[in-house]
Amino acid sequence: MHFEEAYKLWLEHHQELRTGERKGRLIRGHNHAEKLLVKNIWWPLFGNLDNLHPEYEVYDWNRKSQFLDLAFLPGYIDLGIECDGFQTHVRDMDRDGFSYSLNRDAYLMGMGWRVIHFSYDDVLNRPEICRMLLQLVLSPSIALQSQENVATLVAEKEVLRLAWKLGGVVRPLDVEKHMRINFRTARRHIQSLAAKGLIDPIPGNNGVRYYEVRKDSLRSLL
Repeated sequence: MHFEEAYKLWLEHHQELRTGERKGRLIRGHNHAEKLLVKNIWWPLFGNLDNLHPEYEVYDWNRKSQFLDLAFLPGYIDLGIECDGFQTHVRDMDRDGFSYSLNRDAYLMGMGWRVIHFSYDDVLNRPEICRMLLQLVLSPSIALQSQENVATLVAEKEVLRLAWKLGGVVRPLDVEKHMRINFRTARRHIQSLAAKGLIDPIPGNNGVRYYEVRKDSLRSLL
């Protein structure tokens, strides 16, 4: 899918999800500079707009509503991306506005956000610099997420292997004892395997009695 088509669908999707001022802000606030940020910086790196939100609402320490140009929310990082024009963000900003802008970013960082700012001039004329810097910011989080995904996959295979060793059935308690992990983690691995269609829950009097492997799940251990 080409950018213009994907961008149009993405923007329409977010407009349909919103009502009131949030929708109004999206229609009024997402304009040329914000589109350029998506087109010149985000799209060349990722080729999709997954988990990317335009004009994303956040709150400051006074519970005052603010909007980030873009927010990337994949589940392992909360990243805000801003495109700042020199005139509106520097030349025409008074001292109070300048202070508030810095304090807002510091507050968001305290709330777990990472917020990065690109100048409009760089987004327009030197997008390769912005893309490099965005990659530098995202790379550690993406690498950590990849490691966690691999670790989860290895753990789930061990759970499936245990189920086959136990005659084709397994309970969270079995996984807890075998892998020496807490019950919640054991249950999460089992539920993930069930969601993938590798094991089936067998009901009992008080919920799920145990989980039974499917015959074709053995292929997942190869």
